[in-house]
This record gives sequence, structure tokens and C-alpha cells, in this order.
Amino acid sequence: MARWRITARRLWITLLGVAVLIQPAALLWTRGAASADPAVHAQGRDAVWLGHAWVDGRKDAADARHLLALAGGPGHLRDLYVHTGPLNPDGSLDPGLSSGARRLVLIFRQLDPGVRVQAWLGQVVASEGPFGLRLDRPDVRDRIVASARQALDAGFAGVHLDLEPVHSGDAGFLDVLTRVHALTQARGAVLSVAVPQTDPLPPLRAVFGALANHPKWWARSYLREVARRVDQIAVMAYDSAMPTQALFAGYVAQQTGLALDAAPPGVDVLIGLPAYRADTPGHFSWAETVPAALRGARLGFASAPDRAAVALYVDFTATDADWAAYRGEWLARP
Repeated sequence: MARWRITARRLWITLLGVAVLIQPAALLWTRGAASADPAVHAQGRDAVWLGHAWVDGRKDAADARHLLALAGGPGHLRDLYVHTGPLNPDGSLDPGLSSGARRLVLIFRQLDPGVRVQAWLGQVVASEGPFGLRLDRPDVRDRIVASARQALDAGFAGVHLDLEPVHSGDAGFLDVLTRVHALTQARGAVLSVAVPQTDPLPPLRAVFGALANHPKWWARSYLREVARRVDQIAVMAYDSAMPTQALFAGYVAQQTGLALDAAPPGVDVLIGLPAYRADTPGHFSWAETVPAALRGARLGFASAPDRAAVALYVDFTATDADWAAYRGEWLARP
């Protein structure tokens, strides 16, 4: 019976979302089906999320050379978000999880001096249940800041925070960002943050929040507050529930524009590319492809081509076809 209630609730949410989005969906499809400007391409500020194998000894210099080759050679990837956590539920970080950090940083420094290896620190936030980080607790926030310091001490060139789900308006999260950013600035390091999608329709966020206790989107004003406190925002534009590539491309273009509007000129905006397959109610693999995301990013960055940047998620699920799309459709042609 409980499973039936959950299924019925999901169906009701989906039908309501479709009803609200019929007209906007037509606009998304029209935009996503448009031709992207070939002048919008990589600017040498791209990134990739990397799995934990890079810091636990399973990956070596040969793997690093292969990764750079997949990305078109040295000079195209600027940031590597290397999974170093997860953080413990109290905000602390097991030092043993980053035992290979210095070796990894040295390898990439020798192969591509321009690459910054950042510590990807993630954990579930207790915003929708009893388990995970309690960002409303000062002691938890203190330990998250200490964990960021620990990562920098281990040799990382920056900290990439991926705490989910943070609800729009969360003051504790803003406090964490403010304090970690002060730390990274003092160390000459970088702070980046994975951010959810921005709500183009505030009433829709309210409806989903009331029915599912998962608002999903952030308000534009909250994204602006987050962007003011970091050096980079990496937009998780996937898991959009868009059922066609044209709709997904249009959605990515829209999300790119919203992020550019929220982020100050000195803050990098990176658009996440879904290099993974998982058919769920929020993700259709036939629609959310790397080529479709790249087309959407090119459409979205048309107003600011000098800021164009993408981040591929994630290395251990990316296929040769995903990387070929990145090289062929995103990198500048000679």
C-alpha cells in the first residue's frame, strides 16, 4: 500500500508538472531544436568529475595521460573534481581517504601544469530526512570547514563541495561557503560548488516542494547568493525529466542563461554533461545525452561565448562516444 501511495504521488506530480509546463515546453523544444553557433566552444576552462580510484591507488600516470588524451590533450581541462570524501555525517573527513592526493597532484602537474586538482567533498544533507549533514548545526559547519582545510593541507589546489539536497534559502550552507571561501582565498586555492537547477517558474518549485518535500530547483536569488561566495558554480543540469533531446537541449540552454545571470562576471559557470546512463523518472538516457547537453550549452553561452565551460559527469561511466562528442562538438577546430 505504501509503495502504491508513492507511485500515485509521483504520477500526480508528473501530471501536474506536465500541465504547468506545456507552454514553456514548447518554447524549450523550439530553442533546443535551433542550430547552435559554431563560434561558441571551449575556452580552456572545462572540468571533469573523477571517481575515488584516483586517490586510493588504483589510478596511475598512465591513466592520467589517457584521461588528458580523451579530453583532446593538455590544455583543455582546467579542473579535476576528484572524489575525496564522502564527508562523515558530522562533517569530518577521514584522512585516509586522500592518502594518494599528493602523488596525484604531482602526476598531473608534470603532465599538464595548468590543471587544478580539486578535492570533491560530498555528502547527503538532512534537509528531507533524519540522515546526513545538519547544516543548521554550528559544530557540523565547523567540521566541514576543517575538512576543507584538511584537503588543502593534503595538496589539493581547491575544494569542490557537492552537498545535496540543499534547499533554496538554506542559511547554513551560505555560512559554510563564506567560511570555506575565506580559507581558499587565503591559501591561493579555488572553491567550486555543484549547484542544482534554477527555477524559471517559482510556483512550480512551490508545488513540488509541497507535494514531494523536494523542491528540486533553487530560486534565482539564492543561486546569486551562492555564486557570490565561490569561484565556480558547476550546474547539475541533468536529471531534468526532459523526454527528448530537443527539449533537453532547450532546457540546458535555459539553465545556462539563468546561471550566467546569477553569477558575477568573475565567477566561472560550468554546465554539467550527463555521461552516464540511468533510466529513472527524472532521467531518460535517450534524451539526456552529451551531444544534446553540448548543443544546449552552446545555445546558452551564445550571449557570453568567452565564459563557455562544461564539466563532464563522470569519468568512470563516460564512454568513448561521450568523449568523442566532447572533442568533436565542443573543442575549437583549427
